[in-house]
Amino acid sequence: MGHSNDHNQQRSSSTRIIINEATPLYRPHRYPPCSRRCSGLAALACLAFGLLRPAAAADRKPPPVKPATQYAAFETHATEHVTIAAEPCDEPKNCSFFRLEYVQHGFIPVRVTITNDGDTPLSLDDARFQFISANNDKIPAATDEEINRRLFSTKSAMGTRIPMIPITIHHAPVDKKVTQDDTDFGFNGTVVSPHTTLAGYLFYDVRGLDDPALKHAELYVKMIHSADHKQELFAFTIPFDTWLAANPSAPSNTSRK
Repeated sequence: MGHSNDHNQQRSSSTRIIINEATPLYRPHRYPPCSRRCSGLAALACLAFGLLRPAAAADRKPPPVKPATQYAAFETHATEHVTIAAEPCDEPKNCSFFRLEYVQHGFIPVRVTITNDGDTPLSLDDARFQFISANNDKIPAATDEEINRRLFSTKSAMGTRIPMIPITIHHAPVDKKVTQDDTDFGFNGTVVSPHTTLAGYLFYDVRGLDDPALKHAELYVKMIHSADHKQELFAFTIPFDTWLAANPSAPSNTSRK
């Protein structure tokens, strides 16, 4: 396990931090759905947002969760009895169960799967899941608010002005489909019980990275603790090249430029 400390020191020299790495994994929803805030003409704006939704998304479910060792890209810490896998989606049709078109808007959804084969529960309260690019860019998972800003226009976020009527109808800061996807497909808790597997999708903003963003990139996971916080696990490094090799037809194997 000694290599993990050297790895941490290498990561500290990251050339650029996109977003503050203190972004928490679990984010309680602070805003009510749009449908609870909008009425009348404003409902038309909510309906318009639905155009971004892929066909039949409501009828689709993500693939069943498997133990982390059954995915193409994973790392196992044998002495800690923990395995973490990373399964990205760079092809919209392969994650069409989402309500919104994240891939088309510059995000890479990554399903992170954590299998705890030990006898001690694990806490993800302080965990950091960072996308490390080939150029050593350090990108934490996007928040609901950051996703919302990318997918929806500033005009919509600021409210709708009704012509000839001196009032503005304000929409919810975060569209309900963003929070619904987080609820349905994100982590449903921050504790990984003994001999169980916990999984959830995280979204990484890769629009500013060299294309293809997954090539020579990796998922770097740190600050996972035992539930009593007496032990911190060594950091995990999961290379996406392993996933690309197992998926030769994936778009990220070829530059789109």
